[in-house]
Amino acid sequence: MPATTITSKGRVTIPKVIRDAMGLRPGDRVRFVRRDDGTVVVEPEAVDVRSLAGILKGKLKGPLTLEALEDAVERAVMEAMRR
Repeated sequence: MPATTITSKGRVTIPKVIRDAMGLRPGDRVRFVRRDDGTVVVEPEAVDVRSLAGILKGKLKGPLTLEALEDAVERAVMEAMRR
C-alpha cells in the first residue's frame, strides 16, 4: 500500500498509483470524509452541474469538433472550480 509524508504545512501528496486509480488530475478537488468508526476516506469532490450553467458563454466561436468542445468544457469547469 502506498504511503506519503505530511509536510510541516499539513500538505500531502497523493501517490500516483492512487491518483490514477481514482481518476484524479491536476486541479481536481478532493474531500476528506470521517466515518463513524473513525476511518477517513478521500473522495473526489463532486460538482453540482447547475453551478456550471453559462460557463461557456462567449468562449466558443463557430462550429467545433467534439474534442474541441470537450476541451473547452474541461477548461471552463476547472476554472469554475478554482473560484
